[in-house]
Amino acid sequence: MTYRYPLDPVALTASLVAIDSRNPSLVPDGPGELACATHLAAVLNAWGFAVSLQEIAPGRANVIARIGPTGRTPLVLNGHLDVVGVDSMSHAPFAPEVRDGHMFGRGSTDMKGGIAAMCVAAARAAARGSLASEIVITAVCDEEYESIGTRALLAQGLRATGAIITEPTRLAIAPAHKGFAWIEVVLHGHAAHGSRYDVGVDANRHAGLLLAALDRYEHDVLTTRVHPLLGRASLHASSIVGGTGWSTYAERCTLHIERRTLPGESAEQALADVRARCDELAASRPGFQADVSLVCAQPPLDLALDAPLIASMRAACIAGGVEPTIAGLSCWTDAALFAEAGIPALCFGPGDIARAHSATEWVEIADLERAADILEAVCAGWGR
Repeated sequence: MTYRYPLDPVALTASLVAIDSRNPSLVPDGPGELACATHLAAVLNAWGFAVSLQEIAPGRANVIARIGPTGRTPLVLNGHLDVVGVDSMSHAPFAPEVRDGHMFGRGSTDMKGGIAAMCVAAARAAARGSLASEIVITAVCDEEYESIGTRALLAQGLRATGAIITEPTRLAIAPAHKGFAWIEVVLHGHAAHGSRYDVGVDANRHAGLLLAALDRYEHDVLTTRVHPLLGRASLHASSIVGGTGWSTYAERCTLHIERRTLPGESAEQALADVRARCDELAASRPGFQADVSLVCAQPPLDLALDAPLIASMRAACIAGGVEPTIAGLSCWTDAALFAEAGIPALCFGPGDIARAHSATEWVEIADLERAADILEAVCAGWGR
């Protein structure tokens, strides 16, 4: 497809959605992001960006595209090219369809629509000669799993005065979201015939005791840990596997817990809290034994409300006729990695996170266009 001005976020969204970029770490037959990244790199090159395509892993690529005057620390616009699986979708996942003012397709809202809006915004601002600072587009791989794309960018020394991650926020300015910690608890019992209560130690029942203790902990403690934009801290049992047969005491039970953390909380603290519940049970319940480990964790995001990046977003929203709503985002995003690297970051983009990963995924056409207009204004004003 040939792209000419006027630049169109709807056309670019459709071209990106049409390319299967399922994350192979989540979907066994997922092809990865390379084809989608190659297409976007070609478009941005034609639009006048200085573009590099970096293969982070086989079939997994980042696009880095720069435009505007150099010499000062740039503004970064970031989004992820990978999408999740498509099983049981109610419409064709990679045949973008526009109807009733919406575009349907996997990735339309999470988050190829956001990528299209940010690319068009930067290109429009540059074409009109209104950039005072360099804008860096980073379209990355693997956000849906381990964020190897954004982690690689930051490890390579990417610096910026701000970063806007165009995740679907319904055009709200989202300066905060929760982090998470994935905690594995392996409970140890003693296998025995089901009739031998004098010998058997039931790892499954001990898992039940721990779940009851964690339920009390959430009710008594986590409900008191509250963030003004994000609500309270929480946890849930993601999976539980134990036992080998009807007439055998379970020798082992594995419990997976996801703990959603607030700004100010750490994964280490979340891990320590689960260990404390296990220690209490070990002290009161003979035979209770558990190994607790942290499998994976990502930090929360919390940008100060008086940050210049938020002020720029507010002004651009008002100029674009959109109420500058400040809201927390329920999901985790790569914005937290930018913040952890010392780069002020927030999320802003078209679409609704409630439709992400769903059987029916769509983005509003009007919001694609509004997002591009607002982001163009931010790009034009950055560095002035």
